[in-house]
Amino acid sequence: MDQLMRAIQADLCKGLEALDGKGRFGRDEWRREGGGGGVTRMLVDGAVLEKAGVNFSAVHGHLPEGFAKEIPGSGTAFSATGVSVVLHAQSPHVPAAHMNFRYLEHGDKRWFGGGADLTPFYFHAEDKEHFHGAWQKICAEFPDVADYPAWRDACDRYFYLPHRNERRGVGGIFFDYLFVEDAKRRDRVAEFVGKAGRALLDAYVPIAKRRLGTPVTEAQRRWQEIRRGRYVEFNLLYDRGTIFGLRTGGRTESILMSLPPRVRWGYSETPAEGTPESTLLRQLEA
Repeated sequence: MDQLMRAIQADLCKGLEALDGKGRFGRDEWRREGGGGGVTRMLVDGAVLEKAGVNFSAVHGHLPEGFAKEIPGSGTAFSATGVSVVLHAQSPHVPAAHMNFRYLEHGDKRWFGGGADLTPFYFHAEDKEHFHGAWQKICAEFPDVADYPAWRDACDRYFYLPHRNERRGVGGIFFDYLFVEDAKRRDRVAEFVGKAGRALLDAYVPIAKRRLGTPVTEAQRRWQEIRRGRYVEFNLLYDRGTIFGLRTGGRTESILMSLPPRVRWGYSETPAEGTPESTLLRQLEA
């Protein structure tokens, strides 16, 4: 599983560097006190990507007893490996994107989880259709593993801010607790994860290229920063990966690399009806 996640990380960094054309991913290897470690790879201030992170981690040790009771499995011993990707573009016309795949073992339980979602600042139906189409296609290749309609709906439910009564973005797929009882089943799901991890390039790059030439105004940049605030709110309040990492003694810098570099919170920021900004909000209504 560690080798699988490392390979996904390497392929994504190569593909995203090709998209950006200017930026290059750095390499920061780290060790976790208590067992394991990882490699954080960041691209900052590129031509296309303002901040992009592609992280690999493989950690093990013991969970706090209280937290161990909240997740499937027995005892406190655990191991987890995964790759996590967050893309924040320079242009407000290029959506943010997130992807994560992980494999965990906790006592007598073993499972996979993960998914990918798109967070636009300006809504385009063809972008949503393309992004969802890429995940529908990869799920269709593994009918014994994946369930696109169920995972699509789960994504909409998961990436939801109850205090705002809105979804974070236009969805994608999300699944968790995909249990594997034996090595054959584990290897089959791992095959799916390997292909799905690399599918982020097919899902995201064409959208980014389509929007790169759109002129940007200061007002649009400001709207992007306001909407990024919603991204921060979700990740700090509700995201399972963030919570798991912080509660298991993970590396804070790597866990919080998902946060965008420039964000703002206004007060009761409501766009005028009929504007592109209000169109986005209607799409995100729960």
